Amino acid sequence: MSESREAARERARQLRAEHRKRDRRRRFGITAGIVGGVLAAGLIVTLVLITSTPPATRGPQNMQSDGLKIGEGFLAVRTPALKVGDSPVASEPNPSDVVDIQIYYDYLCPNCGDFEERNGAQLRDWIENNAATVEYHPIAVFTPKSMGTQYSLRAANAVACVAELSPDQFFAYHEALFADQPEENTPGLTDNELIDIARAAGVERLGNLEKCVAEQRFRVWVTEATQRALSGPIPGTEVEAIASTPTIIVNGVEFTYTTAFDPNEFAQFVARAAGQSFSDNPTPTPTPTTTETPAP
Repeated sequence: MSESREAARERARQLRAEHRKRDRRRRFGITAGIVGGVLAAGLIVTLVLITSTPPATRGPQNMQSDGLKIGEGFLAVRTPALKVGDSPVASEPNPSDVVDIQIYYDYLCPNCGDFEERNGAQLRDWIENNAATVEYHPIAVFTPKSMGTQYSLRAANAVACVAELSPDQFFAYHEALFADQPEENTPGLTDNELIDIARAAGVERLGNLEKCVAEQRFRVWVTEATQRALSGPIPGTEVEAIASTPTIIVNGVEFTYTTAFDPNEFAQFVARAAGQSFSDNPTPTPTPTTTETPAP
């Protein structure tokens, strides 16, 4: 399984390189249209102002909690879509011997990438061994930090599209996006690159996904879900609101890390939150890593 994921990531990188070559060729043609673009600037600004507040829309299927829950076999838990104006509904409780882990994250957030890099393997193992479920809540707090491309919002919209159209490939897509995470204060990935990564990750219904990504079908939901997370409360937990990303919640209690997402520290917190039932469940031992101080 790890070999197939690595092959998918490598294919995604190759596709990104091909798109960059095509983009460079297109830029020569773009220069010729600059004069006409300047003349139309006034009209464009007016249109942006008129359409800056799009109408409310429903949320994606399978994210009624504003997140997607992944369980044994990396399969997604199915739920209805969150209706317009409704509040998110907490996911159904797990059996007593299965830990509930929820993560609020942004795909451009450096600390989120660090957490995923250092803890992704043991999260994967816990899911695979049915020791835990992981519920992923994409939010877009880093939207202004991508040189105007709104990458955080676009990436969250893309994973929402995958959650609705190909939910059982969500986990693979999530891993692939963080494996190829762009740096903060860069343009991030293009929509075409987001689709390429989805293709390499085995996401299905690609034609529908391309349309969903291009039209930013869940843009309003991403914005509203982000606002709900920041204002709180967080359904089914003791957490009042999300103050930073990543926020990790285990059996309703927030994990307050003291080192740079050290997997041993996280595993110990999970064991304490879960009690004896978790320690009795055979799970892989996390690999120690060198720790760093996370960026503020």
